[in-house]
Amino acid sequence: MNLVREIVAAEKRIRPIVRETPVDFSHALSARSGAEVWLKLEHLQHTGSFKLRGAVNKMLSLTKATRRRGVIAASTGNHGMAVCYAARELGTKATIYMAPGVAPIKLEMIRALGGRPVFYGTNPVDAEVRAREVSQQTGVPFISPYNDPAVIAGQGTLGVELHGQLDKLDAVFVSVGGGGLISGIAAYLKSVRPRTKINGCWARNSCVLYQSLRAGCIDVFPEKPTISDGTAGGVEPGAITFELCRSLIDDTVLVTEGEILRAMKLILRGDRWLVEGAAGVAVAGFLKQQRKFAGKKVALVLCGRNIPAEKAKKLLSG
Repeated sequence: MNLVREIVAAEKRIRPIVRETPVDFSHALSARSGAEVWLKLEHLQHTGSFKLRGAVNKMLSLTKATRRRGVIAASTGNHGMAVCYAARELGTKATIYMAPGVAPIKLEMIRALGGRPVFYGTNPVDAEVRAREVSQQTGVPFISPYNDPAVIAGQGTLGVELHGQLDKLDAVFVSVGGGGLISGIAAYLKSVRPRTKINGCWARNSCVLYQSLRAGCIDVFPEKPTISDGTAGGVEPGAITFELCRSLIDDTVLVTEGEILRAMKLILRGDRWLVEGAAGVAVAGFLKQQRKFAGKKVALVLCGRNIPAEKAKKLLSG
């Protein structure tokens, strides 16, 4: 598979449904760091996150006959909403497997976007295993959040946009969970601007892919709760993002919960954007390494805005 070629094809394929999100110069972060800081406003994407890119590209890569059967996913967050939105736009149905105890607001959003929730097991892993089993038994396609070339190619369209929007780019900071977003962005940017540094940013409390890369293999590592729920969770054995990240990421940075919260507050005060924890991870990663980039042009990917109301209230109150 030629991933760069797939990303270029995806960029054209997804346009009727997926927005090209703008970049915005950050006066506050630029003055603070001495770098020329641009924010990629992906939180303005439909459904509030980058996940729509991969979901749409995957579905459009299916034949119409296959797509008519519907699609299956396992998620209660950004991926689930993206799959439901894409399914609605393409005239099919999405079934989203999830564990009991899902926050009511997430359930409401899945239903509002036309999804059919199915509760299974006692935790998200049980739900995902069941979703894959049903997909294999029925032939209804399973839409992975990251472990699929078509999904990665869809996320990589964000890199195509960055290349067209900024005439020079010394570095990009991207939050990392399963690795689909950074793999796609890095694959494309490295093909057109090999000197652009790709910086992967992780929440220290949940950084399974980071630890796997250090260990040299995908494994299970202990996790703690994090405000960056969009990047939390394990990585599938054999995930194709492992080798992509190992070859494409130039530097890595871990950030604490306090650093993520401070970054979110800085973006809110200085740039007037309310973003979710996963977006805060990329900003916090840059702030932790800002001295290295004085005089450089950098882009920070604000990957989502879907912050729960109670967390938003705390952020706004102090």
